[in-house]
Amino acid sequence: PRYDLVPGTPDLAAFPRAEWLKAARRALATAPFHALGYGDPRGRPELRAALAGYLARARGVRAAPDTIVVTAGFSHALTVLGTVLRAREVRTVAVESYGLDVHWALLRDAGLATPALPYDDLGTDPGEPGEAGAVLLTPAHQFPMGTPLHPDRRSAVVAWARRTGGLILEDDYDGEFRYDRQPVGALQGLAPDRVVYLGTASKSLAPGLRLGWMVLPPDLAAEAASAKGRVDTVGALDQLTLAEFLTSGAYDRHVRSARLRYRRRRDALATAVAERAPDVRVTGIAAGLHAVLRLPAGTEESVVQAAAWQGLALHGLSFHRHPQAPTAPLDALVVGYGTPPDSAWAGALEALCRVLP
Repeated sequence: PRYDLVPGTPDLAAFPRAEWLKAARRALATAPFHALGYGDPRGRPELRAALAGYLARARGVRAAPDTIVVTAGFSHALTVLGTVLRAREVRTVAVESYGLDVHWALLRDAGLATPALPYDDLGTDPGEPGEAGAVLLTPAHQFPMGTPLHPDRRSAVVAWARRTGGLILEDDYDGEFRYDRQPVGALQGLAPDRVVYLGTASKSLAPGLRLGWMVLPPDLAAEAASAKGRVDTVGALDQLTLAEFLTSGAYDRHVRSARLRYRRRRDALATAVAERAPDVRVTGIAAGLHAVLRLPAGTEESVVQAAAWQGLALHGLSFHRHPQAPTAPLDALVVGYGTPPDSAWAGALEALCRVLP
């Protein structure tokens, strides 16, 4: 495609190469020689300590370094958790009606059923998730619909977990990119004994780094480390560099700069759609790197096809709908406005407006 508006990737041209290189040099210069060994399966202690401090400050996560396990991104974390849940005789993980099929597939590969939770005007309704022993949620910014988990439902799912012994798998999707009000705190802060918090550097920095983390209840941390393997499987130098990036303040500066840039793109998208396609409603834009464009009924398939003819890659909402979602389908586009480099953004936005009804 000429233009890429598929959600899930940041502007890779904006990766902070100079600052990352500085952090890498400092990390390598000060690293003890044993840091280059096989390593603790939980990850480098320098990174786990830096993450514990950062997540407490930025996301309200209650973490100690010993309860953090570093992973090679979110999918790796979910694979590890699938092994842990099966060992605990969990057979079902309830998931959201809209999400990423690759995540559902990873859970199914672990032998877990993945029934879909209802979705309504208040967002995902975790309610009483049937026979599920765990639920997978995106509470800060539901992907792809873009709504935070309603406060009453946050309380309800925590109460369910405490009453039944269930686990909440919290995907903190786009938690750092909130534009119109203070960030929504992590659900983990309400129940650190029942929530597994999952985060990555994939949206804030780049997915190619393959750096993610889990903050686990203490009784699960050892099981997760064992399931990950007997040696560390994430590059030690990249971990040390990210630790230096966090503790030096470079990470905060980069996120603040990126937040401003993505907010300008979001505003430009909303303005252009309002002017060029008044029958299309832009939603889910209080946070994140994508928007949901609600279309007139029955038009999604034709708009996605027209976009392909324009050399424009994007997803219809149906692409992200669970096959057994208990809610009626909606016609919409999921537009990743964070993906194009600055040089391509104006052209991508113009191409998008041309295909809207």
